[in-house]
Amino acid sequence: MTVNDYVLVTGASGFLGSAVMRQALARGFRVRVLVRATSPRNNLAGLPVETMTGDMRDPVAVSAALAGVRYLFHVAADYRLWAADPEEIVRTNVDGTIAVMEAAQQAGVERVVYTSSVATLRVAGASAPVDETAALTPHEAIGAYKRSKVLAERVVERMVAQNGLPAVIVNPSTPIGPRDVRPTPTGRIIVEAATGKIPAFVETGLNLAHVDDVAAGHFQALERGRTGERYILGGDDVMLQQMLRDIAELCNRRAPTMQLPRWPLYPLAHAAEAVARVTGKEPFITVDGLNMSKYRMFFTSDKARRELGYQPRPYREGLKDALDWFRAEGYLGKG
Repeated sequence: MTVNDYVLVTGASGFLGSAVMRQALARGFRVRVLVRATSPRNNLAGLPVETMTGDMRDPVAVSAALAGVRYLFHVAADYRLWAADPEEIVRTNVDGTIAVMEAAQQAGVERVVYTSSVATLRVAGASAPVDETAALTPHEAIGAYKRSKVLAERVVERMVAQNGLPAVIVNPSTPIGPRDVRPTPTGRIIVEAATGKIPAFVETGLNLAHVDDVAAGHFQALERGRTGERYILGGDDVMLQQMLRDIAELCNRRAPTMQLPRWPLYPLAHAAEAVARVTGKEPFITVDGLNMSKYRMFFTSDKARRELGYQPRPYREGLKDALDWFRAEGYLGKG
């Protein structure tokens, strides 16, 4: 690997993609990014990257972006837990992955790091943090996003096995930190909690990691990952109540103490989704989100630590960096 090597990062305008792009720049790579015409450019502003406009489902645009590229980071994905047309999420993530991987092979890309998700792993029935062996099937997946990521991951695995695609798969847990422009579903929780708009919580847990550590894990996978293998890039397992407590402490607010059962929230979720179909604005509470919250989404990154040298920092540092960035960018208002 030399400083003259070109890398292509898809999804660089997004949260995790922008962190991967910044890691590439910091490591001395020449960086090209592929972004849609409608994507915000905030995360690209002022950075020395070559920007190409196109949709990852467009083979012509993808082929043009891959010309002369040695390494590919396919980070782009439709990361929504709700859409008026759920199949749009599936089409984007599956068809986009097929188009990008086929173009990468045709272009002779030397190494591919494909960004999957822990959404492809089975947490139902788990009595301990889940590892890479707990593969989910598409029909088990809750919601269009999880199903799309399972299907897309299987595409990559099949192309590795049958076509010799030189890809390694990484499975980030839930990244938090700066530059969450949209913000992501977890970023929305952080913003809402920081502004005192989450008065109660349900019992659930998630695995949180600093976005920059997850991005660094992508490069460790590029350098040391075994072709066709999956590596969970996670952080700390945290109960939602503890996360809200930590946000409150960092914002000098009172933490919510009321735990709610899920069943009364389903009518609210259905109503929120009905409103969203009219407004087009993604609802804060969704039926799929409630269904997912029945499980503690806890994961172990031991394989990545052992094989890649992955070393995530404590999750509270990611939380603090996220809050500092949201505050500086005006997401938390004047108070």
